[in-house]
Amino acid sequence: MVLASFLFATMGVGVKIASENFNTFELVCYRGLISMLFMWFMMRARGVTLATSVPMMHVWRATIGVLSLGSWFYAIAHLPLATAMTLNYMSGVWIAAFIVGGAMFYSSAKDAKSQGPLLLTVLCGFAGVVMTLRPTMDQNQLFAGVIGLLSGMGAALAYMQVTVLGRLGEPEERTVFYFALGSAIAGGIGLLFTGLSPTASWSSAGAWWLVPIGILASLGQWSMTRAYSKGSTLVVANMQYSGIVFAAIYSLALFGDNIPPLGWAGMVVILLSGIAATALRSRALPNTPAEEH
Repeated sequence: MVLASFLFATMGVGVKIASENFNTFELVCYRGLISMLFMWFMMRARGVTLATSVPMMHVWRATIGVLSLGSWFYAIAHLPLATAMTLNYMSGVWIAAFIVGGAMFYSSAKDAKSQGPLLLTVLCGFAGVVMTLRPTMDQNQLFAGVIGLLSGMGAALAYMQVTVLGRLGEPEERTVFYFALGSAIAGGIGLLFTGLSPTASWSSAGAWWLVPIGILASLGQWSMTRAYSKGSTLVVANMQYSGIVFAAIYSLALFGDNIPPLGWAGMVVILLSGIAATALRSRALPNTPAEEH
């Protein structure tokens, strides 16, 4: 899981560099194409076919995942890497919020009351969001911050969909492949409206990151899947937050991002809230598979 988090954070570095020369739709499309190719070879090696009995569920999962991925890439391009990574990792808190909301609307008053500790983690998580986004308001980055927050919500919805697909017996490789296919299609449609970047972009440093972005994403998903299949769900789910640490190191070492103390404090609050929410929600959603980026 730590390796997966490192790979995703490194992918974020590539996205941030490449975003200087390529638009978000291009990055989503190229990431999808490369990941498709990578997963196709992996599926052949493991004897997994493309045939599925639940095609519409893959369509829904890919749709949510692509919206989340595109939002996350946009946030990475316009925010400090550590901030964008943290907002995306709010997915754990969003899932807790969905559980609390479901308890309030569909359960008895006693069941809803039992979700009090989980509700507290949700409130703390959103307090951390306010702290994290406050500096972005001073730098006219609020819109990108909101987009980053929405990427976390999309990741949470995709996570829940992957959980259902896993329980239906769908191989992770197939789910990842169709997600990559959806990314390539959605990115390609977007390019019909935005067009391609100038030819000169292909001689830039960002062009060298296009292939690594897709490979790092695929390897990260594979490592994460292995972690969940071999280890304790609760431990693995909490170890994913090491990605915030890696992103923070990259932000300071590579990009010199200027994040005020309030922003760092907000990230710590979100991180701790996510860990607490994961521990509490494990009682309601045991043995769930990995999230995907």
